[in-house]
Amino acid sequence: MTDPSSDSELLRGTGNLFADLGLADSSLRQLRAILAAEIIKTLDTERLTVRDAEARTGIAAADFSRIRQVRLDRFTIDRLMRILDRLNRDVRINISVTPRRGSALAA
Repeated sequence: MTDPSSDSELLRGTGNLFADLGLADSSLRQLRAILAAEIIKTLDTERLTVRDAEARTGIAAADFSRIRQVRLDRFTIDRLMRILDRLNRDVRINISVTPRRGSALAA
């Protein structure tokens, strides 16, 4: 229940935290975060240390550490997908393109 005297307001998110925060390139950031989460999930499921993952994939252990720490600024979408591929994961991405709201081209 909400307190009617409260000054708080509940807002529904868009499903993209980065867009909700008004950050640039929010769709790219969201996709990188999803791919990184899948990498982390794979490492956890298979109980791989970063050294084990390096031995299996040829990707530096330091990169797996960065992914675990969610320091993704050095990673492109392509690179994250390649890491998943080397972890024996198939990646399927559905893309839809629509005009941005408020865009001059959308009018």
